[in-house]
Amino acid sequence: MRTSDFILTPEQVVLGYKQLLEVEEAWRTLKHTLSLRLVYHRLEDRIRAHVLLCWLVLLLVRVAENATGSSWAVLRNELQLLHLVELQAGRESMLVTITTSPTAAVRSIFEAPDISLPPRVYEARLSRRRVKN
Repeated sequence: MRTSDFILTPEQVVLGYKQLLEVEEAWRTLKHTLSLRLVYHRLEDRIRAHVLLCWLVLLLVRVAENATGSSWAVLRNELQLLHLVELQAGRESMLVTITTSPTAAVRSIFEAPDISLPPRVYEARLSRRRVKN
């Protein structure tokens, strides 16, 4: 390994190189594993916000992977089984928004980082429209 900075120790040079590899791996994860693509912005605030959001997504993925010991691909496949569903019933058009029953794998994903599962019933209300018979 070579450097033009003679102030750095060999250990610092190696550490800097390893950090570069970690940053490159993070961008590969954003692009391929998470399927995020570049979005072109003109305004500095939007560019900063976009980079911050990408960083937060990557952080969330790493926290989930470390907490569960599973890869993001496995976690994503399991979490995609949890859905939010709106049901309509009765003459008065009662609308109920619920989550599907979580599988054992989904429960364990939420339990690993000590996150509570989403509530089973989100909302129950009467619709403004009446159902035609």
